[in-house]
Amino acid sequence: MKGNRLSPEEKMKMIQEQNQRIKENMKKVKYKILVLSGKGGVGKTTVAVNLSVALQKEGYKTGILDVDIHGPNVPKMLGMEREKLIMEGGRIIPPEWNKGLKVISMAFLLQGKDTPVIWRGPLKASVIRQFLADVEWGELDFLVVDSPPGTGDEPLSILQLIPQTDIAIVVTTPQDVALLDSRKAVRFARELGVKKIGLIENMRGFICPHCGKEIYLFKKGGGERSAKELGIEFLGYLPLDVSVVECGDEGIPVILREGRVKEKMIEIIKRVEEWLN
Repeated sequence: MKGNRLSPEEKMKMIQEQNQRIKENMKKVKYKILVLSGKGGVGKTTVAVNLSVALQKEGYKTGILDVDIHGPNVPKMLGMEREKLIMEGGRIIPPEWNKGLKVISMAFLLQGKDTPVIWRGPLKASVIRQFLADVEWGELDFLVVDSPPGTGDEPLSILQLIPQTDIAIVVTTPQDVALLDSRKAVRFARELGVKKIGLIENMRGFICPHCGKEIYLFKKGGGERSAKELGIEFLGYLPLDVSVVECGDEGIPVILREGRVKEKMIEIIKRVEEWLN
């Protein structure tokens, strides 16, 4: 060994020990849900955050793991940007939203909100391993994983490290270009062995504040049709609503605000519960 560099044997031993800790941690989690998308900008993090908050409000012990290494936005949407990770007895103690929802994100490790993460694949895989192995998740009913868009390093690492992932939820918008990429995300989850795959159609229907008419800016129904064609569960749709933008910027989960988005999100939560049970 030269300096602080590990020999191949030491690296292998470290990985084996991490794998064992991951296995022990994940045994304490009843259901693991991966939220992914084929492309960016479809509201995947909004879905992951509000799904987690809704589950926690329903009384479930819930954690959310943000593995979007380059664009970790979960803390922003939960109003937790100033939180930092704490080490205790060699374990990482996750900050909690509302004294119950455990949250882990790369954002907690950055020096400032403008600090970029300039990493290649191996480093990203390494930090995801650490989040799964060394975080004190404890006993959880649900662990929701928010991954970056696409089918690259981060979602691949999650599905390889947690092969027993219960559900993959693919988020899409109704237009064809988003649906094309979402179908690839479905195929990706299938090939990695996820048995239950569901689809949510986001940004469907906008209520004009002046005339009250519903306008379909991005079409409608494409997600439902794709789900039928692919033989997966259609979990529901979320409307396009200015409250989503306002709440995201204010760090308030939109499901806490009365309105159509909350109603539709509660319907989706009920479908997920029924599906799992």
